[in-house]
Amino acid sequence: MALDNFFQSHAYLVEHLRTNARRALMDTIDWSYRLIGIRGPRGVGRTSFLLQYAKENFDPQLHQCLLVSMNNFYFQGRGLVDFAAEFAAHGGQTLIVDQAFKLPGWKDQLMEIYRSHPYLKIIYSTTSVNVVEDDSHELDQVAHQYVLHGFSFREYINQQTGTTLGTYTLNEILNDHEHILRGILSKVRPLEHFQNYLHHGYYPFYLENRNFMEALLKSMNSMIEVDILFNKQVELKYLARIKKLLYLLAAAGEDNTPNVSHLAEEIGTSRATVMNYLEYLEEARLINRIYRENDQNPKKPAAIFLHDTNLLYGIQPPGISVQNVMETFFTNVLWRHHKIQKGRRHSFYKIDGVTDICVCDRSRRSKESANTYYAKYNTEVGRGNDIPIWLFGFLY
Repeated sequence: MALDNFFQSHAYLVEHLRTNARRALMDTIDWSYRLIGIRGPRGVGRTSFLLQYAKENFDPQLHQCLLVSMNNFYFQGRGLVDFAAEFAAHGGQTLIVDQAFKLPGWKDQLMEIYRSHPYLKIIYSTTSVNVVEDDSHELDQVAHQYVLHGFSFREYINQQTGTTLGTYTLNEILNDHEHILRGILSKVRPLEHFQNYLHHGYYPFYLENRNFMEALLKSMNSMIEVDILFNKQVELKYLARIKKLLYLLAAAGEDNTPNVSHLAEEIGTSRATVMNYLEYLEEARLINRIYRENDQNPKKPAAIFLHDTNLLYGIQPPGISVQNVMETFFTNVLWRHHKIQKGRRHSFYKIDGVTDICVCDRSRRSKESANTYYAKYNTEVGRGNDIPIWLFGFLY
């Protein structure tokens, strides 16, 4: 029976799950829903996350839960509907479909399974890149979707040190950071881990016995070659243009206000196409576009950063500056739950339309203002409106 082979594979994967880092999203999801989607870019640990859920909630020997990957050629030939029916008939309760987007007609198949088996829970993972002309599918209306991001600095520290440090809201960090810092610094020394996190801590590759940068570059190429080209129906001959565009954005450094016309000339395409490529790169979580107040897509961004600092070190553009690294880190931790806009002055950002935060070195003099704060690097402690930038890594 084909099921037996899949159960054996599932048990092996659960038994050999290496990570001991429990992701914050695990406690955010309402697992009582019967159709749950986990979205996220490549490399952030979607498969490990799903295996962690299975390990925490099911005994592999009871065959109540089963993770199957759509990388398996079996499903390309047989589909998923009949397989799910067989699984349910043998007492299966939770079917986890990893890399669901790789299966042709996957949304239709999942909805057919959902309607046919009212006592079966379905959890699936998919990419962060939206499929062209597929935004109004019934699955998107029915499924409860959550987003898995890379490791936060807090999660990285917990994994490295075995601590269980918690999250803080932005309001708590801005107004109570001195008290928060005393609690954290009594347990760990964050600055001892911060540079390593910036270099290789966002993606779980560092937990595996392989070259981190090689794994990261492979993942970045797959984001473009598979996720963007396949889902956005971009012809293969334009692949080199998108890769060059990403490099040019990384190489811009602190001069990160994009000149779209110049970028179009550099990669040999139109201005409108560059704007489309920027949207695709952001969906793939390779860049973050930052706008000024009252501006938004499709207008030109006020600044573009790579999505996270690991990508900067992976591409290795010439002249990576500390300021650029820190602003990349800052925009990465803020964009999930807050509206972040470019301020009027260099290195200033407007958060949620009301709070100004300046990213700067500890040596910069701070002006006292009720709504202005300074996210300072090269310091472990803060005082007043000066907050160590690493603490913003505890937002999730």
